[in-house]
Amino acid sequence: MLDTIFQGLFDSDITMVISVTDFLLCLGSALILGLMMAFTYMYRTRYTKSFVVTLALLPAVVCMVIMLVNGNVGTGVAVAGAFSLVRFRSVPGTAKEICTLFLAMGAGLITGMGYLGFAVLFTVILCAMFLLYNRLDFGAKKNAAIYKTFTITIPEDLDYTGVFDDIFKEYTASHDLVYVKTTNMGSMFRLTYHVTLRDITKEKEMIDKLRCRNGNLEIAVSTQETTISEL
Repeated sequence: MLDTIFQGLFDSDITMVISVTDFLLCLGSALILGLMMAFTYMYRTRYTKSFVVTLALLPAVVCMVIMLVNGNVGTGVAVAGAFSLVRFRSVPGTAKEICTLFLAMGAGLITGMGYLGFAVLFTVILCAMFLLYNRLDFGAKKNAAIYKTFTITIPEDLDYTGVFDDIFKEYTASHDLVYVKTTNMGSMFRLTYHVTLRDITKEKEMIDKLRCRNGNLEIAVSTQETTISEL
């Protein structure tokens, strides 16, 4: 009865028909693997609800598509053409999010091809490595605290060219004046420096000397943002 209900209108003797039992088995496996990846991604990672739900469902979607086009080259080409027309309007993701989506698609692909054992093995190994790298903070920038951005306000009668060079040479390994802006109706200049501190414990001491030089005007210090766009 079930085979008759789920039989395709264009099925023929030369078409491989997937049984309902196999379909549900592969789909259920893909959903379970998607949940495993979603819970793994949530460990020590900032995430949104929409991304986690997408990650949990993506293997099942890919699995279903692969099962329906399995053995049918014409259908496979048509599906590939349809997916090429889809435009994603969401904001660009980080490298970790993109990699995780590819892992979910890989698990769905293996499951859709019927290799459930390999799909489980693939998911377990990749999730374990994901947890290990997060636990070890693999790739973390250990010396990020020494890279600072200084925004210093000076009066207009003070020549900003090299005005703080002697102080920066004493406390920093390198410094660059990257931005100059007039403010307060042109009566002041706002200078932005990218510096690399020699000793993070002497940051306040350097700020005190800068305040004496700029007439105790505003000084802002922040962590230096990377100049390379994150993929």
